[in-house]
Amino acid sequence: MELRHLRYFLAVAEEGHFGRAAEKLNIVQPALSMQIKSLEAELGGALFVRTSRRVELTEAGLLFQTEARRTLEQADHARLTVERAIRGETGRVRVGFAGNAIFSGRLIADLRRFHYAFPDAELMIQEVGPQEQVAAILAGHLDIGYTPANSNLDSPEMAVRRIGDWDMLVAMADDHPFTEQGALTIEMLAGQPLILYDAHDAHEHLFILLTQRLGERCHVAYRSGSTLSILAMAATGLGLALIPAPLRQVQIPGLVYRQLNAPDLSANLVLISRAQEMNAAVKAYLSRVT
Repeated sequence: MELRHLRYFLAVAEEGHFGRAAEKLNIVQPALSMQIKSLEAELGGALFVRTSRRVELTEAGLLFQTEARRTLEQADHARLTVERAIRGETGRVRVGFAGNAIFSGRLIADLRRFHYAFPDAELMIQEVGPQEQVAAILAGHLDIGYTPANSNLDSPEMAVRRIGDWDMLVAMADDHPFTEQGALTIEMLAGQPLILYDAHDAHEHLFILLTQRLGERCHVAYRSGSTLSILAMAATGLGLALIPAPLRQVQIPGLVYRQLNAPDLSANLVLISRAQEMNAAVKAYLSRVT
């Protein structure tokens, strides 16, 4: 018994006539009659009562009609499920983010775009440090990463796409004397207690440039891997925080932002994934956001 036999049977049951059913199926009537007889022989009994004008279902035929419909519906469901999975419309995408991703708006925009296109796909989102993202992706714990550029990305197994660059800002307490300035220069930071992100390549590049320009007067008082911790320390008055420009939208009582006039300093964001990706949902995500 094949699925086509069930379709033939249901066509005859619905039309109540072999000729009309054959026309509907686009096959000749003798072939349809032969297929139904073969099906009845396999099942061991009649499915139809045949008269000169029409055919009617037997009691066994009525039962078989219910089961045939159920079987074809399940077969169609299985086909559609697999087709959607192949297109990436279902499945799971695990996204890790760090740095500017969430505040820049890029992460949220990408997630929305994918969710609207594939609402049945599962999105898992978690904050993961820049240095940990590559290892997590290669180990299969993450699929996509949003991170500042760093040397861990040099692996040939990784695909890296630059998706953002921003100027740097200085965050400070609202009673700091520098609030009277419209913008700051690096030289103005000399001797000031500075608050930087925990060192990884992008931010360590910032530290190197600061020491080159300020020498011994470069005073890094605090480091933290948490954006909110950095902003809280700056608002408290513990120092001047050097942060990416997208963080300006974070409003914290007692905290103000000033532009840093330093064209050679910038923050960036890259999107990373496996170079050889097999997961259809992940490939669908990448095709939508890049």
